[in-house]
Amino acid sequence: MRVLVVGSGGREHALAWALSRSPAVSELHVAPGNAGTQALATNVPVSAEDASALREHCRGERYDLIVVGPEAPLAEGLADALQADGLRVFGPHRQCAQIEASKAFSKDFMRAHGIPTAAYATFTDYDEARRYLDEHGAPVVVKASGLAAGKGVIVCQTLPEAQEALDAVMRQRAFGAAGDVVVLEDCLTGQEASVLAFTDGATVVPMVVAQDHKPAYDGDRGPNTGGMGCYAPAEVVDEAMVGRVVAKVLQPAVDGLRAEGCRYVGVLYAGLMLQDNAFQVLEFNCRFGDPETQVILPLLETDLVEIVEACIDGRLAEVEVRWRRQHAVCVVMASGGYPGGYPKGLPIEGLDEAAAQANTMIFHAGTRLENGRVLTDGGRVLGVTAWDDTLALAKARAYEAVERIHWSGAMYRTDIGAKGLGKAGEA
Repeated sequence: MRVLVVGSGGREHALAWALSRSPAVSELHVAPGNAGTQALATNVPVSAEDASALREHCRGERYDLIVVGPEAPLAEGLADALQADGLRVFGPHRQCAQIEASKAFSKDFMRAHGIPTAAYATFTDYDEARRYLDEHGAPVVVKASGLAAGKGVIVCQTLPEAQEALDAVMRQRAFGAAGDVVVLEDCLTGQEASVLAFTDGATVVPMVVAQDHKPAYDGDRGPNTGGMGCYAPAEVVDEAMVGRVVAKVLQPAVDGLRAEGCRYVGVLYAGLMLQDNAFQVLEFNCRFGDPETQVILPLLETDLVEIVEACIDGRLAEVEVRWRRQHAVCVVMASGGYPGGYPKGLPIEGLDEAAAQANTMIFHAGTRLENGRVLTDGGRVLGVTAWDDTLALAKARAYEAVERIHWSGAMYRTDIGAKGLGKAGEA
């Protein structure tokens, strides 16, 4: 089977790694890929953002299976176009991808289908939004409705912070067109968790629960990022709660989209806020998470190709999805300055030494290969992942690998997984 993965980040490296382990895969390509994917697949020099070029490439290659990693191509209708060409695609249609691509759509959809979420209001006019904000007060969450690479959500504890955030999104255009519509949402408190599920448009099969760490610095301080690390399983969501999330969130979402004329095929991801054995949905994503994928897939025992094909064919209920009884930790190593400005092109040392450790995988996110050397090429550069029989062992193994990797200005959190150990804020 000839398989193409679309994307260039750590999630796509993890997907390529998992797919490459399937005996069904004879040839693996990644478009455009990175220095890490190049070691196990053929990188294709076509941007994930260039839908027309991707469609032309796939028409010519006639891949047996195409797995779309990032949200932007899905929101632009890549799955629709490729399926119209008779190709087998894992990823939802454009209509379904709105559940992530438009936070305004997502919030209205949740309200219409009784899915628990925070109270909110939606605005296209800055003055109206400002009046609402001044009356509502803080704390409040300011969200750019469109896609903003995981950075369009600003949690504001004071009214001046909220006013500044609203100005940045709607008037200064900090997130470009993503801020044309803004959602102002009640601020929820508690612990966050990520519940991802495979779905064929009818059946929903949850994955092991993960807990992402979005703030840049230890102790959940600093600016929001695309994710600084992750661990799984996150036992803050027990088996009983997973069942409730499927019944109250994931299944109603899939059923609701189908009722609106869209069969959802792919991964549906619910970001939850947990408090007092209750949960509310912070957001939906229409694809695998990043860095959640880097801890979920190493724990997957069932062949990923088998699951993906069952989703496409509408027979997911026939597949037994099995998980290893282990724990995984991913520590994101980022460029100095991230999520603000950062340099590129810095040489990375120690990758081979780190990857040589048992139960360890270095997933590349923002890297490129130049003259035989791996260089930094993004904000989040590497996802250093390790797995073991306990969370404490997996955490120690991951940080042991991190300590072997070096480049100028590299930064990372030292407390990934601490929440799961009941020691939040500790290294």
